[in-house]
Amino acid sequence: MSEVLLWVVGILAAAIGVALSIALHEVGHLLPAKKFGVKVTQYMVGFGPTLWSRRRGETEYGVKAIPLGGYVRMIGMFPPGPDGQVRASSTGRWALMAEEARAASFVEVGPGEEHRTFYRRPVWQRIVIMFGGPFVNLVLALVLTAVAASAIGQPGYVPTLSAVSQCVQPAGSTATGCSADDPVAPGAAAGLRPGDEIVEFDGEPVQDWNSLSADIREHGGVPVDLVVERDGQRVPLTVTPILTEREALDEDGVATGGTREVGFLGVSPSIAVVRLPLTEVPSVVGEQVASVAGIVVRLPERLYDVAQAAFGSAERDPDGPIGVVGIGRLAGELNAQPAIIPGDELAERTSRLVSLLAGLNVALFVFNMVPLLPFDGGHIAGALWEVVKKGVFRLRRRPDPGPVDVAKAMPLAYGVSIVLVGMSVLLLYADIVRPVTLNQ
Repeated sequence: MSEVLLWVVGILAAAIGVALSIALHEVGHLLPAKKFGVKVTQYMVGFGPTLWSRRRGETEYGVKAIPLGGYVRMIGMFPPGPDGQVRASSTGRWALMAEEARAASFVEVGPGEEHRTFYRRPVWQRIVIMFGGPFVNLVLALVLTAVAASAIGQPGYVPTLSAVSQCVQPAGSTATGCSADDPVAPGAAAGLRPGDEIVEFDGEPVQDWNSLSADIREHGGVPVDLVVERDGQRVPLTVTPILTEREALDEDGVATGGTREVGFLGVSPSIAVVRLPLTEVPSVVGEQVASVAGIVVRLPERLYDVAQAAFGSAERDPDGPIGVVGIGRLAGELNAQPAIIPGDELAERTSRLVSLLAGLNVALFVFNMVPLLPFDGGHIAGALWEVVKKGVFRLRRRPDPGPVDVAKAMPLAYGVSIVLVGMSVLLLYADIVRPVTLNQ
């Protein structure tokens, strides 16, 4: 298959995956809303002009032209004002925004349907309805990660030796062979051979190459018993990793730029399909959630960096925010990358794309949980504040204050929406003129 065709397939797969993720997010709102009796008038994927729609019962289902989100329209999202009115009557700019939003949410409330409005649902039901969308994305992230990392597997290093160095050379050496002055590498001296699988190190089972590599680095100058599997038999050996200057690594195995004395055996791992235990999938997704949350917390700084890259000479941060165009480009590039392990290119490419979609669903979950309107987290925050407020009033033996008027936050919601539009435009431009690529 040609590289261009692989790019197109990757982009189409990402586009379909994004659309399905958004559609299922909205289903997460739709189903509990209908279950709890809230009238849902529209279920739409996308924004802008309607491309296709069909009415089933009281709900119109459709697809719109701009595939940058979706929505479920429920009647009575905001409660009436303090005077019990829903029509806009204030002349104040900020109050008018709230009243217009409140009035719009009651336009489709028909006679005798007041009991089917969103705001009349108990707090826990409102939270379930609004959390339903992000929860679906979180479940999708878990399922897709399990498929990519546990069912299909991904290329990774395994403790089966692909090479055993015959000598020890200084860090940074460009020599292509051993000289008479180079000391014998401890792995070769102990009798290790290419093809050996190290199954025990210092009396402990070897779980993976990363943990084995860390153990070797920490046992410099110390004799260690290890067991290898060779030709179907277990062979015990004793090695003494020598202390030598090597790149310093952080806890994640990433080079820090400096050097330090660490244990060295002179062996190299093999690359094979590595399948993650299902029990580790939640922790992997949890780390992704924490990483995306960190980006959200530092979003102004990250967007400034994107602008510096887009309009200046700064490098684009591969771990920073990217837009839908960037996601599509990465998907095409991922699918066109040569397979690391020959013989199963389809599985490897599928795993890459599924992992990308898992990460996208993590981002959808985190962003929608931001406790500001128009995000789902804004409505959840309003419902939780209502619980607190009613509890305080109850303790003070005061009358029930009624539902929290989330409509008062609409001026802030409009501001957030403007920022989101600006962010989308910036990311669109940056993804075109200074895209994130796999070869950065």
